[in-house]
Amino acid sequence: MFFSTLFAIFAGVLAWFGYELRPVETKLKDPVWMRADYEARKQALIKTIAARTADSVLAIGGKKTTNLFRFRKQPKKATRLDVSSFNNVIHVDQEKMIVEVEGMTTYERLVDATLAAGVMPTVVPELKSITIGGAISGIGVESSSYKYGFVHETVLEMEILLCNGTVAVCSREQNSDLFFGMANSYGTLGYVLKVKVKVVPVKKYVQVRHIRFNNMKDYFAAVEEHCKTNRPDFVDGAIFNPTEMYLSLATFCDELPHDVKKPSDYSWMGIYYRSLQNKSVDYLTNKMYIWRWDYDWFWNSKYFHMQHPVLRFLFGRWVLRSTIFMKVFRAFHRSGLYDSKRRELVIQDVEIPIQNCVSFMEFFNKEVGLPNDFYPVWICPVRTYDQSVVYPLYKIHPTDLYVNFGFWDGVAVRDNQPGLINKMIENSVRDLKGKKSLYSSGHYEETEFWQEYNRPAYDALRTKYHATSLLDLYQKCVAAN
Repeated sequence: MFFSTLFAIFAGVLAWFGYELRPVETKLKDPVWMRADYEARKQALIKTIAARTADSVLAIGGKKTTNLFRFRKQPKKATRLDVSSFNNVIHVDQEKMIVEVEGMTTYERLVDATLAAGVMPTVVPELKSITIGGAISGIGVESSSYKYGFVHETVLEMEILLCNGTVAVCSREQNSDLFFGMANSYGTLGYVLKVKVKVVPVKKYVQVRHIRFNNMKDYFAAVEEHCKTNRPDFVDGAIFNPTEMYLSLATFCDELPHDVKKPSDYSWMGIYYRSLQNKSVDYLTNKMYIWRWDYDWFWNSKYFHMQHPVLRFLFGRWVLRSTIFMKVFRAFHRSGLYDSKRRELVIQDVEIPIQNCVSFMEFFNKEVGLPNDFYPVWICPVRTYDQSVVYPLYKIHPTDLYVNFGFWDGVAVRDNQPGLINKMIENSVRDLKGKKSLYSSGHYEETEFWQEYNRPAYDALRTKYHATSLLDLYQKCVAAN
């Protein structure tokens, strides 16, 4: 209790002084002025690249938030590009259903601007601090992904800053190989400065139905069936143990039922993931639904003791926010207090074909879940939006439905081999024809890594678009951590 109280006071003080809690402007400035301002800042970046020495490595700088769970050391000799100012929503076009936005804009800022116009991005990752550029060059997924695919599939156009000091405008028609190759490149081909992405109309509220299942086979059959025939606006769920799992089906609605006085609020005393177990039907505002997972960092606020009702009541208004949890987590890791020789972080998101999901959970329950009480696990179905398109660095079968499994915890090191559990997960994902996101730790040997992530296509892009002065994908996501 002593340490949990200290955490709550510390995080509350940070939040009280506005640490990562700056108000977001929803009234946009004139887009003509915004584009001119963007061009001026872009030219300043280009000059920085031109002035660097030939042997220095380019590195991104000035980013205010991170959702990476890789603790990579920065190169000693690097030219750092400050891209922090590229965080503006330029224009929401309600007629064309497009939003024009700069790459370092967080989804919190983007959602506030689009909701004010009665629309939202087609796919909004679950945490407010994720940037749109990060979700494109990484892998962004959420409960609308079974309809619209990954975040990178919602993009219509990008401007990419290249290492030779030029900017490539990319679309399906122009520089199309780079347009499709940016997904899963994690800033190793260039930096996303500006994008145009699709938006969809919203309604005021979202109705969520939570359906309980008691065995995996029925559960994943229902996931597949609802994604195929029911077509709600959103589908995701959570597995609490091998005999308790929930499928959440969400649909926009204009009004609350007469017997519902007000929508649920999970920004303070309410805890969203627990509502799956005690509410069969729930109603949220559209904004609350979008950020339902952020307030408790899914369920990981429990590790910071912020599900304790007293601490939650006293400090929850300021502390319940993924950015606060992430900063404390990273500070704790950097402090050396975390003993990585005794405790292994298992923080992963993986995509598994629907036909192999039961097999994956059988492996997970045997090796990870039951031995370590490693629950809940998030599930989120995703399907390729356009089956004619291939994203070469993150290739999935175009006609298959996949399920994203998200699991985030630590386990005791097994057999005196740190990293063994993560390695077993990587092997299982490969054997079951799945894919693993690279935002967290990787334990691949270099040869097997490039077998999974298409080295020939990557090297061709790296050469053609002048990216050889950047760390490559393996160096950045595995070797340097």
